[in-house]
Amino acid sequence: MLIPVDTLLVFAPAALMLNLTPGNDMLFCLGQGMKSGPKAGLAASLGITVGGFIHTVAAGLGLAALLATHPAAFEAIRWAGVGYLVWLAFKAFTAAGPLTGAEAALRGSAGAAFRQAVLVNLANPKIVVFVLAFLPQFVDPARGSPFVQFLLLGAILNIGGMIVNGLVGGFAGAVGRWLAGRAGFSRAFQRLTGVIFLGLAARIAFERR
Repeated sequence: MLIPVDTLLVFAPAALMLNLTPGNDMLFCLGQGMKSGPKAGLAASLGITVGGFIHTVAAGLGLAALLATHPAAFEAIRWAGVGYLVWLAFKAFTAAGPLTGAEAALRGSAGAAFRQAVLVNLANPKIVVFVLAFLPQFVDPARGSPFVQFLLLGAILNIGGMIVNGLVGGFAGAVGRWLAGRAGFSRAFQRLTGVIFLGLAARIAFERR
């Protein structure tokens, strides 16, 4: 067996606890669900997962080592992510009013949430560094290809995150849908979404490497 059961019994609970810890990805899914409904919250979770798989493959291929030895590359990616989140927050703050009908379908689509989630996740280089620091602790080269083991463990971590973030985004989306016909509450939720995105940008900007 490529990954023994005893290793999985240690890794799976650790991965679950990491996924349950509120972080940048969870906050983004929460904001998308509040802004655009359950489908957008779930799509954001799927986008985060796709970004996570890309990070996992990249880490396995050595990108994390490159980022660790070239601070300028790390900083460039990090600040690109900060700028993108600030732009999303600006859009939320400056929206003319509650999104309804065709406008909501255009500006709050699940497809847009998915694409934004992938970009936000990929623009956080700390994820690939974390993946390279965490996953290898459970890899045993004596049992077969370390790269394949790396990918299998990454799949467990990312799928668990998709479930947790999907529940967060879906629940937030259900609340947002209930408030959709209430203009005052809807506008307040738009502003709260902007605060979440802005806070997320600040968190990434001021995180210590």
